[in-house]
Amino acid sequence: MINQVTLVGRLTKDPELKVTPEGGHVTNVTLAVSRHFRNQNGEIDADFVQCTLWNKAADNTVQYCRKGSVVGITGRLQTRNYDNREGKRVFVTEVVAESIRFLSSKPATSQNQNQNQNRYQNQNQNQTQPQAPTQTQTQPQTYTQLETQNQSPPSPPPVPEREELPF
Repeated sequence: MINQVTLVGRLTKDPELKVTPEGGHVTNVTLAVSRHFRNQNGEIDADFVQCTLWNKAADNTVQYCRKGSVVGITGRLQTRNYDNREGKRVFVTEVVAESIRFLSSKPATSQNQNQNQNRYQNQNQNQTQPQAPTQTQTQPQTYTQLETQNQSPPSPPPVPEREELPF
């Protein structure tokens, strides 16, 4: 039998790390996954899928991801049930992650974001006029140089949302 799930979506809140009594690390996240069609009102709906991550995957997710981060999760579908405080049986369906990939870019500092946004706007406004090189444009830096200077690489220009695309 095959039980494999692959999802790509955004985290709905910041992940929180929990430690089990046995010492295992776990985090439960909700992944918002957009549907590939529009509803009757012309809006794109999303499904909210509960996912459980264990040990190193949980540690890394808590450390590197925040609300809105885009992640890809591969795992298995699992159902379980329990009796709540009122004595009613509650059924839960969730994805137990076997691997996770972080698909969002690394968040930049607000200063870097402002510099990059201004540079992008200036380039678009002055496409026909030559620009005098600034200090950051005189010599391109490699990722290695940026890492040794404790700087993050510049962020690319913002990507338009799906609804903003003309096709």
